[in-house]
Amino acid sequence: MTLRLVRLADCAAQPWRNGGGVTRELLRWPAPMPGAPPTAEDWLLRISVAEIARDGPFSAFPGVGRWFTVLHGAGVRLALPDGERLLGPASEPVNFAGAAAPMCTLLDGPTQDLNLMHRPGGRVAARAQMRRAAAGSVQRGRLPWRGLYAHAAARLRADEETHDLLPGTLAWSDDAQAERWELLEAEVACWMSLQP
Repeated sequence: MTLRLVRLADCAAQPWRNGGGVTRELLRWPAPMPGAPPTAEDWLLRISVAEIARDGPFSAFPGVGRWFTVLHGAGVRLALPDGERLLGPASEPVNFAGAAAPMCTLLDGPTQDLNLMHRPGGRVAARAQMRRAAAGSVQRGRLPWRGLYAHAAARLRADEETHDLLPGTLAWSDDAQAERWELLEAEVACWMSLQP
């Protein structure tokens, strides 16, 4: 199994068009085919960490499913189509349609947040999932893509290999033969996957 690691510290900050924060993109998957020019729509899965500095609406992404969770800060209020949701660092991730572009109100100062966006279709027909990962939790099954974002230091066992993850690390694999990942130690982390 090939485990890939991406450090948040190595990702450049990209300011939002509306000036409300910055985003650091950890991953666009899959990578473009060799020789093909990259386009804004060439991904099925996009993972990023955002720093929200002020109130404002999310950008609209029609046809894209989104997962969102607060990593650091007091939290946010999201005005979703089915009602308002208050999200803090201990909240489970919330899932919503990218076209919704909900209004985001900070509860008490800036936040740092994890985002997963999924465009259905293409060569992988699957649904995306994100959930909080506690020490001792396990991700099982042969999946087309799986990942763990460790906001704080963590220790991950991927099949028979153990890896120490520095804070702000995305560990991921698209090796569908992998069967079991276990989080041995962690304070703040999230599982992510594509489920067939």
